[in-house]
Amino acid sequence: MKENERLEILSTDDFLVINALFHEQKLSGNLHPRTKRLIDMGIIEHASRSKYVLARSLYEATGKSGIHTRLIGLDRETNKELIIKHLRKNGAKGTQLKELQQVLPSHSRRQIQLLLNELRNEGRIVLAGNTSRAKWHIAHG
Repeated sequence: MKENERLEILSTDDFLVINALFHEQKLSGNLHPRTKRLIDMGIIEHASRSKYVLARSLYEATGKSGIHTRLIGLDRETNKELIIKHLRKNGAKGTQLKELQQVLPSHSRRQIQLLLNELRNEGRIVLAGNTSRAKWHIAHG
């Protein structure tokens, strides 16, 4: 072994983190301190504020990279394009927020509202109405 190489030893808690993530379970509070080291080692990834997943390379090694994509979710731009595509299909009749929740079921109402606001700020969509019956449309112009 070279002088600058060192053996990385995993603790029982490290294996508990890996096992929980493999089984798509949330981490208990006492395991959270182990995540930084496992991220640094390339074993897990930080997917969102409180979500961790096994590293893509581990899924790829087992021929299951699709699972990693499902767990991470689609990126922000892809989700925005799904919204645009759905609005285009609905055309002039428009689309209510509750219908967009069916398009992105893994997203909370608030997360979808944030995507919609981004699209509106980009000038790509407009909102007609201001109640729960309000409808989103593709911006023309």
